[in-house]
Amino acid sequence: MLSINIDEAKVKELCRERISALIQEVESDYVFWDRNELERRTCMSWPFIQQKFFYDPRFSKFKVGTKWLFPAKETRDFLLVWLSEQSTS
Repeated sequence: MLSINIDEAKVKELCRERISALIQEVESDYVFWDRNELERRTCMSWPFIQQKFFYDPRFSKFKVGTKWLFPAKETRDFLLVWLSEQSTS
């Protein structure tokens, strides 16, 4: 008979490391988000975004021709700060 012992703590640690690596890989896929990607990533409509934080001077944005572009990392960082501020008001 074959018996296998699995270190549950080690399996959890390996899973966390792999998930973290995959998240970083996905997050680094884009350098910029466009308007549609911003809406998709935040689950917010364009009017809601404009009303709540689009005009916040801390929110980094660039207009190239007729298209708005948002640096992915800076946008993600801003949104986390902005969200934490919303829960305290």
